[in-house]
Amino acid sequence: MAGQHILGPTSHYFYSQRLKLHYVDWGNPDKPLLVLIHGGRDHCRNWDWVAQALREDYHIVAPDLRGHGDSEWARGSEYSMIDHVVDIAQLLAQLDSFPVTLIGHSLGGGIVLQYAGVYPEKVTKVVSIEGWGPPPQMLKEQPKSAFERMQHWVDEMRGFAGRLPRRYRTLEEAVERMREANPHLSPEQAHHLTLYGTHRNEDGTYTWKFDNYVRARSPYRFNMADAQEIWGRITCPLLLMRGSESWAVDLEKDSERAKAFRHPALVTIPKAGHWVHHDQLEHFLRVTMEFLLQRGNVPSNI
Repeated sequence: MAGQHILGPTSHYFYSQRLKLHYVDWGNPDKPLLVLIHGGRDHCRNWDWVAQALREDYHIVAPDLRGHGDSEWARGSEYSMIDHVVDIAQLLAQLDSFPVTLIGHSLGGGIVLQYAGVYPEKVTKVVSIEGWGPPPQMLKEQPKSAFERMQHWVDEMRGFAGRLPRRYRTLEEAVERMREANPHLSPEQAHHLTLYGTHRNEDGTYTWKFDNYVRARSPYRFNMADAQEIWGRITCPLLLMRGSESWAVDLEKDSERAKAFRHPALVTIPKAGHWVHHDQLEHFLRVTMEFLLQRGNVPSNI
């Protein structure tokens, strides 16, 4: 792979809504800005392999979302999409290097679509990996009535107050849990992701860095009408990517969501689950690099 370097990124902080949030910077500030945004219960260093491949051509920045990685936890508030979008807008305003290219995975994929729709003039290109909302089956699992969803959410939030983070006796135990969550990972990938995704406690045990409260589902349903309105404002070239073995909605079969976007490139990566950029890194990089180099979108049959 191109871009193998000994030196890694440098750590930096910024403030949003009074929270101290962390990001890493891979250097080359004179190059076009490329921001990589991770998904839920993940962290900024999950992009290291992607950043190493692209760092020569871009100024790469990867934030830890609030409640994740080395960013502060949002005490007394929900981890909503709108809060994450505000945080990214604040980071980009401080970096002040527009227009920007955005790549996001899962929750991060939703954030980049939201930002690009709200500020289309500030974005050059967007890659969203499975960031277009929950599948219909997940929505059906929620109670139909609003008061039942609110009751469930209140009970869930109260339950988190008594939930203690799981402690792993060794880093290797945590690595095994990581591999259980994603069997596609190689041992090296799982070790790297776990190393940067855990704290070592005073007693020598390890716990995940993310706040347990990020697990909560909002009692308010995914608003398709609002999402479609925002997605429809995206004017830059757009690549929407999913794994063939993932639970994510296949936009080629979901016309309701797909019709909101203006001529997106739709790519399904074979033998990949939800973490496409981990499960099939080389294929992901090939498709992404071609998309970034072209003036328009890439064909859907790559």
